[in-house]
Amino acid sequence: MILESDRIAELAVLWEDLPPQEIVEAALDLFQDRITVASSFGLEDVALIHMACRAAKGTVDVFCLDTEVLFPETYTLMQRFSETYPIRLRRIVPQLTIAQQGERYGERLWAREPDLCCKLRKVEPLERALHGYDAWVTGLRRAQGPTRQGAKAIDHDGRHGLCKVNPLVRWSDEELWAYVRSEEVPYNPLHEQGYPSIGCVHCTRAVAPSEDPRAGRWAGFAKTECGLHL
Repeated sequence: MILESDRIAELAVLWEDLPPQEIVEAALDLFQDRITVASSFGLEDVALIHMACRAAKGTVDVFCLDTEVLFPETYTLMQRFSETYPIRLRRIVPQLTIAQQGERYGERLWAREPDLCCKLRKVEPLERALHGYDAWVTGLRRAQGPTRQGAKAIDHDGRHGLCKVNPLVRWSDEELWAYVRSEEVPYNPLHEQGYPSIGCVHCTRAVAPSEDPRAGRWAGFAKTECGLHL
């Protein structure tokens, strides 16, 4: 179901003040089997999977952009969810392995041209992950930083020609942690080691309490987004 822009704008207003659980349920009911949940298995994503599995009438479609250089803790958590939650996990990998990328573009591309590396290992795979769907669910929150202040509960994703649902958009860090802990949702232990945002091994570091939550991503570059939400 491809929604008209006026309908999307109407839903954005209607869903703005709803609890995330109700937004997830409404989105699943609206798009049925034409919606997929994006997950990097960060704190937002594990909460969304938990909500979706509670609301869904069957298996939840989830995809992960597996760059092949995620943290070991991320892969362990991914496996745990695959084994214990009613999800169909699609692991979308880049067209080039790390070795092939090195041969074509030079070694350690992420240290020289991180935008190109993200394009090859995340942005292009996302195109394939969303093909055939009408909507996707993401963990975008306004509290994540200034680049996400304009996020809405649901919006039109013009790049991919479908709807983008952001159920957690209004939640603070405290509200997110409260949900994960109260519901005993498994999460990445790196979150308690100074990693509010967890991406690839080479481009993620721990941050100090006074730093922006996105400061640990692509440190040393004027870059805070991989390109998936731009």
